[in-house]
Amino acid sequence: MIDDPRSFLLSLFHAAVDAAGAAFCMAGALPPPPAGRTVVAGAGKAASAMASFVESRWQGALGGIAVTPYGHGVPTRRIETVEASHPVPDASGIAATRRILDAVSRLTGDDLLLALISGGGSSLLVAPAGGLTLDDKRSVTESLLRSGAAIDEMNCVRKHLSAVKGGRLAAAAFPAAVVTLAISDVPGDDPAVIASGPTVGDAGTRHDALAVLERRGLEVPPRVLSWLRDEESETPGPGDAPFSRTSFRILARARDSLDAAARLAHASGVEARLLGDDLEGEADALGKDHAALARRIAGERSPGSPPLVILSGGETTVTRTGSGRGGRNQQYLLALAAALDGAHGIHALACDTDGIDGSTTAAGAVIDPGTARHATTAGLDPGRALERQDSGAFFHALGDQVVTGPTRTNVNDFRAILIT
Repeated sequence: MIDDPRSFLLSLFHAAVDAAGAAFCMAGALPPPPAGRTVVAGAGKAASAMASFVESRWQGALGGIAVTPYGHGVPTRRIETVEASHPVPDASGIAATRRILDAVSRLTGDDLLLALISGGGSSLLVAPAGGLTLDDKRSVTESLLRSGAAIDEMNCVRKHLSAVKGGRLAAAAFPAAVVTLAISDVPGDDPAVIASGPTVGDAGTRHDALAVLERRGLEVPPRVLSWLRDEESETPGPGDAPFSRTSFRILARARDSLDAAARLAHASGVEARLLGDDLEGEADALGKDHAALARRIAGERSPGSPPLVILSGGETTVTRTGSGRGGRNQQYLLALAAALDGAHGIHALACDTDGIDGSTTAAGAVIDPGTARHATTAGLDPGRALERQDSGAFFHALGDQVVTGPTRTNVNDFRAILIT
């Protein structure tokens, strides 16, 4: 019996976040120090927290830079933390990346580049290639975000516009050894996709990047098209020399967080069913599908059955057509609530494990069987909020947002539907 469904769902979310935290997942993961110097290059929402952990354990000389979104930094001493803009790059990210490239380009075969990579790294590790400007990259990034492009499409384009992504960081550090420790925020956990694979050979081509722009019908600055049509924009491939001394280890991923939540559920006497850690697609469509699934499971259960929680992860998208404020998790949850329409005994939570859902300051939100009734009392129309993509305002008005602040990690969406 779950006395407080909301508190139970929140406890599952916190367990999921903790399982992907630097202090937990980095224990025992650091490589031995090299004969020469060690330079850290960190990028992502967990970068500063990961750098702090390295400082607390590292023996010997240590330096470098960790670039993280504004508000995600923690105090560091030997590794400099730089805060920069996410998801649209800014000058701070560019300056930090240029300094990283300069530092690693002076490494020798006795030295080590320790790359600390996590979700958000693509927007933070930024150095335009081929005479492109920050405005060029910002324009392309904004266009990709508005189009609802999937993360692999966005990264394919950004790799070929960058002097650091798509293996170019490892190429700059060669002949130094490169060890990458990563927290994965991408469905499938492909090292070449996490933060656009700065230390991983790129199997994609400039022709693939051009195809994304064409498929999404995007108009981009002429300099971008000219660069992508130039052979110089091609990224180094997996079999090239810079990758002969590299290793890559994923320390935490969405499945690890879902497993942690499932263990807590089982310990609480709740059955857990995992739908997968790589669910994608439009947030509203997935919310409607999960509502139908929850209704079906609830209808099939025998009286007296123990509570059951349906867990899933991944990264949905919201193709912008409305003028409201929200995020993919709150949009999913609003669609779920509208489709459930107060169904008895079904509660749910959907949050981004980085603590920031879309354009809001909330990680996500929670719903219960009274959500539709409370919305009517407050003069809110779930259907209208869905249409306007104003899920953030909807859940804020109900007091149902989950606010954690930056969690300093990221394994993407966490969704839990509790059937009591």
